[in-house]
Amino acid sequence: MPTDAEGTASEARAAAEGPDLRTAVGRFLRGLAAAAYSDHTVAAYRRDLEQLLAFLDEAGLDFPASVTRAHLRGYAAGLGDGSLNPDRRPYAPASAARKLSVVRQFFSFLVDEELLAVSPAADLTAPKLPRRLPQVMTQQEVFHLLDEDAGEGTLELRDLALIELLYSCGLRAQEVLDLRLGDLDLTAQEIRVRGKRRKERMVPIGDVARDALMRYLEEGRPGLRSHPENHENSGEGESPRWDEPVFLTKNGNKLATSDVRRRLHRRLERLGAAFEISPHTLRHSFATHLLEGGADLRSIQELLGHASLRTTQVYTHVSAAHLRGVYRRAHPRS
Repeated sequence: MPTDAEGTASEARAAAEGPDLRTAVGRFLRGLAAAAYSDHTVAAYRRDLEQLLAFLDEAGLDFPASVTRAHLRGYAAGLGDGSLNPDRRPYAPASAARKLSVVRQFFSFLVDEELLAVSPAADLTAPKLPRRLPQVMTQQEVFHLLDEDAGEGTLELRDLALIELLYSCGLRAQEVLDLRLGDLDLTAQEIRVRGKRRKERMVPIGDVARDALMRYLEEGRPGLRSHPENHENSGEGESPRWDEPVFLTKNGNKLATSDVRRRLHRRLERLGAAFEISPHTLRHSFATHLLEGGADLRSIQELLGHASLRTTQVYTHVSAAHLRGVYRRAHPRS
C-alpha cells in the first residue's frame, strides 16, 4: 500500500504530466463517439488501443509524455514479427497498417488537446500495401442475380428489395440496414441515407428497385412486423412508425450485416451463380457501371458518399477499357 508521501508524489506527477495513457485513450474514444463514428468503428479502435496500452504498460510507461518514437517503432516491429499476436503469427500488412493508423490518430489527438507538444507517432510508417482493385460484376451478372425468380415468399421479397437497393443506390450494407421508413420517399424516388459519421445524403432510386421495395413494403414487411417474437416494433394492427427499420428479420427485428451477406449467398446458391460476391461488390458495380455509362466522377462521389474524390478515382482503373473506348471515339487524332 503506498504511503501518504508516495500518494502525494503520484498526484503531483499526474498534475504535471496530465492524464495517464488509459485516461487519454478513454477521452479519445469518447471524442470519436461524439463525432458520430459508428459503434463498430469505436469498438475496433478500442481493441487496437488496448493492445497498444498493454505493450506500453509492459515497458513501464504510464503517461503520454513518456512514450518515444523508439517505443512506437518497437510496437510496430512487434506487429510485424508476431510477438504481439496471441497466436505468435505476424499480422497481415493490412491489419498492421490499420493498427498503426489508429496509433497515429491517437497521438495526433493528444497534440491537438495540448497534452503533447509533438507526436512520437508522426513518422511511424506502415507496411506498404499492394494496390487492389475492387471486385466488380458485369452488367449481365447483375441482371442474372436480380432478374431471375428466387421465390415469392416473404423473405424472398425482402431479399430482392434489399439487393436491388444495394445495387440501384450504391449503398453500404450498414447504410441499407439503417434505413427507416421515414427515410423513403417513393413518390420522388429518393431515399435519405446515413453514411459514415452519420453524414446524410439523398440518393435516387431506380424504377426497378422502387417497384421491388414497394412490393416488399406492401406484401412482405407486414408479415414480418407482426411476428409474435417482434420486440422492436409495434404489434399487429398498429400503423408502422416512421422510425421503424425498413428491413426486418423473420422475427420482426432489425437485420445485421452478417444476415445480408448470408442471404445474398443463399440467393446466389439458389440461382446456381458461378461467381462469389459480397454486398460491397454491388456498391463497386454500381459505381463502375455509372462511370461506363458516362457519369462524371464528382457525381459518383456524391452518390457514394465519399469524403474525397481520390477514393472514387479507383473506379477509373476498373473501367480503363471503357475509358480507352471513350478516348478513341472522342479524340480527333486517336
